[in-house]
Amino acid sequence: MSYLPTTSSAAAFQHFLSTPLDTLLAEHQVPNPQQKMLALFRRCATEVPAYRQFLHAKQIDPAQINTYPDFQKLPLINKANYMQAYPLPARCFGGSLSGADRVAVSSGSTGVPTFWPRSAAYELDVAVRFEQVFKDSFQADKRSTLAVVCFALGNWVGGLFTTSCCWHLAHKGYPLLVATPGNNKAEIFRVVRELAPHFEQTVLLGYPPFVKDVIDAGVAEDIDWATFKPKLVFAGEVFSEEWRSLLAQRIGSQSVCFDSASLYGTADGGVLGNETPLSIAIRRWLAQRPEAARSLFGESRLPTLVQYDPHSRFFEEHEGTLVVSGETSVPLLRYHIADKGGVLSYAQIWEFLRQHGVQSVEDLGLDSGFQARDLPFVYVFGRADFTVSYYGANIYPENVTVGLEQPEIMAWVTGKFVLQTRENAEGDKYLHIAVELLPGVMPDPAMAPAIAASIRTQLLRLNSEFANYTPAEKQLPQISLHSFADAEYFPAGVKHRYTRL
Repeated sequence: MSYLPTTSSAAAFQHFLSTPLDTLLAEHQVPNPQQKMLALFRRCATEVPAYRQFLHAKQIDPAQINTYPDFQKLPLINKANYMQAYPLPARCFGGSLSGADRVAVSSGSTGVPTFWPRSAAYELDVAVRFEQVFKDSFQADKRSTLAVVCFALGNWVGGLFTTSCCWHLAHKGYPLLVATPGNNKAEIFRVVRELAPHFEQTVLLGYPPFVKDVIDAGVAEDIDWATFKPKLVFAGEVFSEEWRSLLAQRIGSQSVCFDSASLYGTADGGVLGNETPLSIAIRRWLAQRPEAARSLFGESRLPTLVQYDPHSRFFEEHEGTLVVSGETSVPLLRYHIADKGGVLSYAQIWEFLRQHGVQSVEDLGLDSGFQARDLPFVYVFGRADFTVSYYGANIYPENVTVGLEQPEIMAWVTGKFVLQTRENAEGDKYLHIAVELLPGVMPDPAMAPAIAASIRTQLLRLNSEFANYTPAEKQLPQISLHSFADAEYFPAGVKHRYTRL
């Protein structure tokens, strides 16, 4: 068989379980990641039927791809030209699902889900990202730790993927107990009340707005978070450093760079990178210096900044967006993940910092004894394909369009809208949709509630991520009604954008 045989899987697990994190990462410093990608390409060209057909359709002879510059010229694959164009088994090693033992699902713009099979053995690369966070940031190798998984459980990637990787750490010997209440606040509070007092620290893992909901609602439930020494693991959305500081204050954090970490992950590639104390310290330094941030990232807004292992997930930048390669059950070869962002080497980051007066980690507010890991950085602004992330769910404009195309709604609106997430004064996110009215139609108090209800109905019907990630009380969007050709949202003569950051 072409997939990982049982003996290889067993050997991979044994190596992970018996090898310290420092050694695992040091092992990856030796081989050249570019050569590893060439080897993955050769394997896929031979063993993955769909990729063979893809190359043939593009008139590419695999034998001519011998150097990294050759690799860089390979066509990008994406959901449309590859994942949706070839049968699922054909996209796996050996043309079979036999090598996979679990599956995750992501919602598509039309409501048709994409399935991402994987094997437990391939989770080990991702488990190393969790190990970096739990060891380097939380010192969970030395402290008894309760990990509370607050991601939605089920077919969706966040909950079970996170649970599985945390179990791997427990099997490795971390004094870690994993609880899985999912995104049920009452169950989360029950777990915290009963179990957290027995541990030195408690880690909440979930989408940023939901974790904030849990913390705020917990205070109302008389939970004294600070007594449990909380740590926070986020995924799915970009947030500000002011927001991080707000949460740190509410949980009684004394060391902001070490008490939280955001993961950069996707259903197709797993966790691609993770925040580190160094990347957080750099981001917080940049948050106070918008001109420096603009010169580094090219925009005034601040992206998520994480470090990654190029031997696990290999990044390239393409026209301001990210391309990733990596070995999974459905291997990714120059896969365009439609996230706006870029890549910076460890040396590039430090060269930039030194040009701006930062000579050491102490200048970033870290202790002089802190040992940073020499790993490259990837920065992510968010989706480049006009989706909006809300409670970890990708909200597609197409989903909203269906809500506006209901007969009773079409009598009022043109069909144009602007979708965005906003944040109120308390730091809570909500979904806002600006809707354009037909010429001559005047806003009526009954319109906005009817439009909001219609859009919510279609989002729940079409988007399983929205239905399962977003708390029921946060699912109804806030609607603002605007006159035809409104200058702020719907200016005449300009190509309309259906999303806004």
